Amino acid sequence: MPRLFYFITEDWFFISHFLPMARAAREMGFDVTVVTRVKDHQRRILDEGFHLIPMNLSRSGTDPVTLIRAVRQGYNTIKQEKPDLVHCIALRMVVLAGLSARLAGARAIILAPTGLGHAWADRGIAARSLRQIMRLVVGRLLRGSRTHYVFENTDDPSEFRLQPTAGNVTIVPGAGVAADDFPAMPEPPSPPVRIAVVSRMLRSKGIAEAVEAVCLARDRGVPVELDIYGAPDPENPSSIPTTTLMQWSERPGIAWRGPTGEVAAVWRDHHMALFLSSYREGVPRTLIEAAACGRAIITTDAVGCRDIVRDGEEGLLVPVGDIDAAANAIERLARDGALRSRLGSNANRRFRERFTEEAVQRAIGSVYSSIKAKLSQESQYAK
Repeated sequence: MPRLFYFITEDWFFISHFLPMARAAREMGFDVTVVTRVKDHQRRILDEGFHLIPMNLSRSGTDPVTLIRAVRQGYNTIKQEKPDLVHCIALRMVVLAGLSARLAGARAIILAPTGLGHAWADRGIAARSLRQIMRLVVGRLLRGSRTHYVFENTDDPSEFRLQPTAGNVTIVPGAGVAADDFPAMPEPPSPPVRIAVVSRMLRSKGIAEAVEAVCLARDRGVPVELDIYGAPDPENPSSIPTTTLMQWSERPGIAWRGPTGEVAAVWRDHHMALFLSSYREGVPRTLIEAAACGRAIITTDAVGCRDIVRDGEEGLLVPVGDIDAAANAIERLARDGALRSRLGSNANRRFRERFTEEAVQRAIGSVYSSIKAKLSQESQYAK
């Protein structure tokens, strides 16, 4: 069996977003190993029939010693284990594990930035320099006949001077959500109109803007309430402190509910989704889940977000950082139940057409199939 190694920073990220890909690989005959930082999901990964190699790598460290150590660790793992295919997930691992795989002479490499994140959201001098380095590494140093790129939207390839229609690029529609796990449901009774944000608690995810927009709408007499679901992420530089979240919860109509493992139940009990991200998203899973459940969405006209939501079709798009526009959109949907229903139905239809778990498996399966055929051909020639 050809051996496929996933390099990914966190075990929870693999479980929450990439099980459909790994299962597709397993069904195609790959022997799957996950190389990641192990915290709470070791048993789950092993129970799937995958192998697991711990790799301790902070998502926030940028000092050269830490980065060189990570590349060396990846290099040693690949040299020792000799995987046939190395699949690097998210930008940090794309750069570090991608370099490891290239230096170790991996037979095939998939580079899969799931979004460009904080490095592209920050406008400071240091961030601009970091972007230039990443463009050089990902778009030039790691490009080659054995490298294939996987993106979640059609905007990101151009950042690395790649074309979304090129033969070495595949667009995969997000992480994939199982329709049975997120069924479309009728809205709960109203008023009040209940709005939910489901996200990591990061400033770049627009949590503060969501709070301010809902407060502004309430000041105008709009009968809305906001529930915020998610946990801070201390390793991310834009993480929101728990004290701030608790202070927001003291405002009328605002409640931070903490993390939840029952996202479908959140959408059952709420009328619309709000996600005012300024982050360079791939395709946000939170919007895919809301769409699957048939909820109208208010989100920003930003990369990734606009891939699932078209203004006036599946929801309403507002400019990044424009709290007044967001409050206007909230008021419009809160006062028009028929519009919410139409947008929610359209969102569910778009989900079923493009963003299901099966769609992701088909897209990544074509990549795996092509690479597997090339590996098999090389092996035949070697004999």
